[in-house]
Amino acid sequence: MSETSFHNLSPETTALLSRYNLLRPWVRAEVTAATVQSIVLPHKECEDLWRTYLQKKNIEGDLALCEHLQQIGLSAEDLRWQLELPRRIRHYSQEHFKHKAEARFLARKEQLDSVVYSLLRVRDVFLARELYLRIAGNEANFADLAASYSQGPEAKTKGVVGPVPLNQAHPALSEKMRTSQAGQLLEPFRIDEWWLVARLERYEPARFDEKTALKMTDELFQEWIEEKVLCKIRELI
Repeated sequence: MSETSFHNLSPETTALLSRYNLLRPWVRAEVTAATVQSIVLPHKECEDLWRTYLQKKNIEGDLALCEHLQQIGLSAEDLRWQLELPRRIRHYSQEHFKHKAEARFLARKEQLDSVVYSLLRVRDVFLARELYLRIAGNEANFADLAASYSQGPEAKTKGVVGPVPLNQAHPALSEKMRTSQAGQLLEPFRIDEWWLVARLERYEPARFDEKTALKMTDELFQEWIEEKVLCKIRELI
């Protein structure tokens, strides 16, 4: 992809794309394509992606492939491009941002740490206190009470939540989890209209392994692309 596609975009087309909130996705797709078009994937990697797709869609033979391409409105070349795009992005990200991955990990480590905790929530403070005392006194276990009394989605998992990144929970709950010890039962506390009883089951600190490194390089790539997209949109509108 080149700058030609942007130069050929008329003001009327730009306005129409903006009206339907399609300008940003289109610009992002064009910028991403232009960025990674020079990445050449190994032939085997491309063929493996193609073969896996055909198997997943139960496509056998040229006729079945032609019918499938008509249904999805793509040429074989365009379909191959879509299948290969995530791998091109990964290769580009590794090549250009891998050296910054660990620094980003260290800056975001607290957000990446995960926890598993037990939770039950009710709207009645007196009920919350009663349930807390029953758990603390070993009169009942947390899982049974959460399944029976909790008024949130955690009731379906007997109160168990996670492992989830620490920053996905409400800030007040995240702070309590961060400062708790494993197995510590927390007295009822209020968040919005709910009274919560919680217990940290285990804390899972994030590690800078291969999977995390890939995540960090992808985040760096996406942020870099977003900057380019914003610049391009300013030029167009």
